[in-house]
Amino acid sequence: MSMKRLIALTAAALFLQPALAKDKPSQLPLLVIGASYAEGKTPFNNGIAPLGGISVGLGSYLSLGHALTRNELLPGFLINEAQGGAGTFARPFCAPGAPSCGPAGWESYQTQLDKALARVAVPPTFTSYNAKYVVITMPNDCLHADAFGVPQTVSQPCTPAQMNDSVDRMIALGNYALSKGVTPIYDVYPRYHSLDLPLFRSLFGLAWVIGEHDYNQLRDLSRTRLQAELPSAVVLDMWKDFTHLGDGIHPDYATTKRAARLVAQTLIRRDAGRP
Repeated sequence: MSMKRLIALTAAALFLQPALAKDKPSQLPLLVIGASYAEGKTPFNNGIAPLGGISVGLGSYLSLGHALTRNELLPGFLINEAQGGAGTFARPFCAPGAPSCGPAGWESYQTQLDKALARVAVPPTFTSYNAKYVVITMPNDCLHADAFGVPQTVSQPCTPAQMNDSVDRMIALGNYALSKGVTPIYDVYPRYHSLDLPLFRSLFGLAWVIGEHDYNQLRDLSRTRLQAELPSAVVLDMWKDFTHLGDGIHPDYATTKRAARLVAQTLIRRDAGRP
């Protein structure tokens, strides 16, 4: 790009800044990071992808990111860097029964957030952002045998310390977003009995999935720590009325539409200064 062109684009961005500043926060671009609840597609890395690039529901799936673009309360401006199957840390794909992992894999939530912020960084300093909220959905950490970056045959369910480590990373993301002037919005894991994790295990050939006790422990730990340690964040039980789409784990169309509506209503309330 020529210097003349770059100067013109910068001038245009600066001209737009006063108009952008008048927008209510809910009407600015909404950032989204996370795993398959936020985006159904797995990432391609130089032509290769985890699970062969398959998308949730073979493409017949409404992710939260897509539902938010359709909600009538929001303008539809959305930056979605989520990746189906992702976790808080970068990891390679570990196929069922394979003795090694990769080369395809997922980016970390931190990388997703950095990319999302880069999309809305305002020139010329790129240190302020045309966004006020980032939606962060639950990671795959601890949920199943292919969530650790090691062959499934040697992976083990998370200990309480490892669960806390996962929540630590989610809290660090929230603090990072807040330091950029962006408020994080977290979901709450669906209730265990709304899912069918054994069905999910059998459909995907996983070595194991998290059990009921551990799942409830992870769910409660995540919700309580996020609420206690990030009082400036928003924690929404957006999956409280959850029905899976038939694979045991992913929300059906109506469930995702309700979740998006709750997010949108929350943002509108916050515009008016209501919690």
